[in-house]
Amino acid sequence: MPNFSKCHSAAIDGVDAIPVEIEVSIFKGSPQISIVGLPDAAVREAKDRVWTALKNSGWQFGDGVVTINLAPADIRKEGPQYDLPIAVGLLAASGKMRPARDVSRFAFAGELSLSGDVRRVRGALALAIAARQAGMQGFVVSPENAGEACLAEGIDVFPVRSLRECAAFLQGALDIPPLRADVAAMLAAGLDSGDDFSDVRGQESAKRAIEVAVAGGHNLLMVGSPGAGKTMLARRIPSILPPLSPEEAVEVTRVHSVAGELPAGSSLVTRRPFRAPHHTVSDAGLLGGGTHPVPGEVSLAHRGVLFLDELPEFRRNVLEVLRQPLEDGHVAIARAAASCDFPSRFMLVAAMNPCPCGYSGDPHRECRCAPGKISAYRGRISGPLLDRIDIQIEVPPVEGAELSSLAPGEPSAAIRARVVAARALQRERYAGTPGVFCNADIPARDLEAVCAMDAEARDLLRLGLSELGLSARAYTRVMKVSRTIADLAGSPCVTAAHVSEAVQYRALDREVWD
Repeated sequence: MPNFSKCHSAAIDGVDAIPVEIEVSIFKGSPQISIVGLPDAAVREAKDRVWTALKNSGWQFGDGVVTINLAPADIRKEGPQYDLPIAVGLLAASGKMRPARDVSRFAFAGELSLSGDVRRVRGALALAIAARQAGMQGFVVSPENAGEACLAEGIDVFPVRSLRECAAFLQGALDIPPLRADVAAMLAAGLDSGDDFSDVRGQESAKRAIEVAVAGGHNLLMVGSPGAGKTMLARRIPSILPPLSPEEAVEVTRVHSVAGELPAGSSLVTRRPFRAPHHTVSDAGLLGGGTHPVPGEVSLAHRGVLFLDELPEFRRNVLEVLRQPLEDGHVAIARAAASCDFPSRFMLVAAMNPCPCGYSGDPHRECRCAPGKISAYRGRISGPLLDRIDIQIEVPPVEGAELSSLAPGEPSAAIRARVVAARALQRERYAGTPGVFCNADIPARDLEAVCAMDAEARDLLRLGLSELGLSARAYTRVMKVSRTIADLAGSPCVTAAHVSEAVQYRALDREVWD
């Protein structure tokens, strides 16, 4: 009778996963079961869940010393995804199951209920990718996880509803066809515009700035009095965001799955994320972290939008942690237990009042704030953070009496069509550059070639930046915004008109903060 078996699973590590071997050995002796290999509490409790699930599924075990090893032993194992592979290993090692398929060529992940049903776990896509990289023939998961797992091309995914169904499949008594995913069809079915820009009357300059920001993936700051429409404008940005490419959709889905943010019944994130954390969020909640790091809001906004309303109300230390992800497009989290790297290539959209009372510079309301309070309020946004915001605009108030006389705004569909056309130019331009999807991602080494300017545009750029006194970083960001404005106009070359508009979007550096 066999007393040893081996199958495979994986351990979550950041947004990736590391292959794990589950070795099960059974010897005669007093009843005892132990799990070794740095298991956490959820894994240690697996022995009780698995033992009960096996008995309730019809398998009875006699006396014996059972040792379950999760290798490699120096990597911490967390979560209930090891229930299913441990149960399969016990059945194979005890001889209760005579598999027709080679169990060692399959990876398994799933939590077991006490009745033997297989439940979903987080990070199924990352686990499937790890199984594929380890050379596994197939990946066995719950039906709730199967749609997500089959996004990992190159490995067959088999959904099983229960432990008995899994055993029947491995013994050859049940044929389960591998699941296939049509990512393009899923993305097409998931389009939803939400709130529409046609609801916004007036604010044409702000809508133009938002269009430029979205077309190039640039960061945006809106400053204006209460009721000017800053939040209303920001909430309509998802309606003009370009669709996710299949590659981007898989990236985003992997992050959301690992964080446990993928909705039940959903296997793919089909729309660009729009995250709007409250200003009471902690730095760990925004950046990611914890004893065993998990993605934060900046990573959950990857390939989408991070909206920070009432920007100065966020704690200073929370805002300052944004500087690295805004610059690098990823977050490095170092903890005593583990170090992780999370993707965070997002578009920052922020809104704020010009002063504590909100009416500094308002033509119809009097500001009640002392100059010192205004300076302190604006000083909550540091220069280095402001320097990383490509487009900074003032949003003037629209009088209520004027709203009824103003025509409805341009619909989101029309704006989105221009954005999609500009992004198509950028996608073609950066087709051979890994990790670059839009103008905001242009590497420094390619900046001069991509943002080719005529002599008049270059002279205007130097003049405008010398008057504003902007940094070298701001110089490169103005060039990128100019390139986006040229793309919206369908121009192969950046002209003086494009540079002039881009420089105007940096005016708050001088007018508000100075």
